[in-house]
Amino acid sequence: MEIGHRRKERLDRGVKVRTEGLYALMSWRELGYLTMPRLVLIIGMLILPLVMPSMYWQRVISIVCIYALLSLSFDFLAHFVGLVSLGGAFFIGSGGYIAAILNTILGLPPMVSIPISTLLGAVICTLFLFPCLPLRGVYFAIITLMFPLLLGRVIEALDILGGTDGILGVGSFTNSWVEQYFIILMVLFYLFGMRRLVNLDIGLVFRAVMDNDQAVRASGINLTYYKTVAVFIASSMGCLAGGYLAHIYMWAGLSMFALDFSILPIAATVIGGSGTLVGPVLGAFILVPISELLRAFGTLRIVFYALILLAFIVFRSEGIMVYGQRKYQQFEKWVKV
Repeated sequence: MEIGHRRKERLDRGVKVRTEGLYALMSWRELGYLTMPRLVLIIGMLILPLVMPSMYWQRVISIVCIYALLSLSFDFLAHFVGLVSLGGAFFIGSGGYIAAILNTILGLPPMVSIPISTLLGAVICTLFLFPCLPLRGVYFAIITLMFPLLLGRVIEALDILGGTDGILGVGSFTNSWVEQYFIILMVLFYLFGMRRLVNLDIGLVFRAVMDNDQAVRASGINLTYYKTVAVFIASSMGCLAGGYLAHIYMWAGLSMFALDFSILPIAATVIGGSGTLVGPVLGAFILVPISELLRAFGTLRIVFYALILLAFIVFRSEGIMVYGQRKYQQFEKWVKV
């Protein structure tokens, strides 16, 4: 009896595609295959506040969502527009201070001050960054990194907006469940909204700007307009996170311009997978809880951060999400050689 050799063969799953957005679903199995990852993400995020063991970890989930918005903002600008932004702290600080002013001076409740600070902060950040839009790469990144440092020193030197003490007495959310689910729903809204946006015609223009902005300019498209729109969208995510942060801490101060808000989103993007949008969100949900668990080690937790990033860059540079997508979209079976 002849015994043949066998090996594993990797095959793509057979989901028939007519266009990029229209699937010929042949069975409930294929429908489940397409929708299951989205349902797992949505349901998982919605039940997080219910399964957290304490109020402390519920607050950690809120901080995770703040970094998730910043990571999503960074990934969108860097990998769909070609603008590497380190302005996460700039966005957070702008949104936080505006929300604090609206609440303490005008008496607006959080559910009003946060949307206003999101839009107004995005406009202010876009105006600051508008002269820098012709820059690309490391030059744009350095400029965006300088803005939070500059504004922090101006507030401290001129003793404005509360100076080093910050703005105290900012109102908090009236209900802890509203506080939790507001930011979770905002993360889901921006995540699926950005996924839809990058697949529209304007998303194709954004990608063209990233690939070859001179060719886009030569075709008669207003390059500055599309970059301005992209910066406004990205900064609105950070300003929303900043306004929310001011209300849960009931304070807005210089620590909102901390470089953690600019650096950690990059780490989350590396771990989760750049260019996937959902990957940076997943990276934030991994990094921030690890940071809290390592808080007892003090400054040594930076060493653990470095080791985690080094491991991902060396062994899984594509990120968790890219690897997971590839594995989910393929299967292996034994075949005769």
